[in-house]
Amino acid sequence: MCDERLTAGGRRPAANDSAMLRPLLGISEGDLERELLRKSVGALAAGRASCHHCGRTPLVGERVHLFGDGALVCELCLPRRSEAPERSESVHHSEHGHTVRRRAA
Repeated sequence: MCDERLTAGGRRPAANDSAMLRPLLGISEGDLERELLRKSVGALAAGRASCHHCGRTPLVGERVHLFGDGALVCELCLPRRSEAPERSESVHHSEHGHTVRRRAA
């Protein structure tokens, strides 16, 4: 597939236009790649449920326990809590395949 984008002047962009802009922006290609990766991983992690104690994301099929204070606790950290959970759920994979979500068992 051919790239048919044109610049404001109606000409095709030169192959080195982005390379010429990088020094002006003050960021190297490697730094840009790392920053984009860091942001995308952070966005993925923000949408996941995690254990209140260890911070681990529960695996599909794992039992998680919900407490009155809103804390979600994984099976491994359950002995750390002295009170009984309000309810327990099994973690299921989402229908869209983008993240792991909790659903009532």
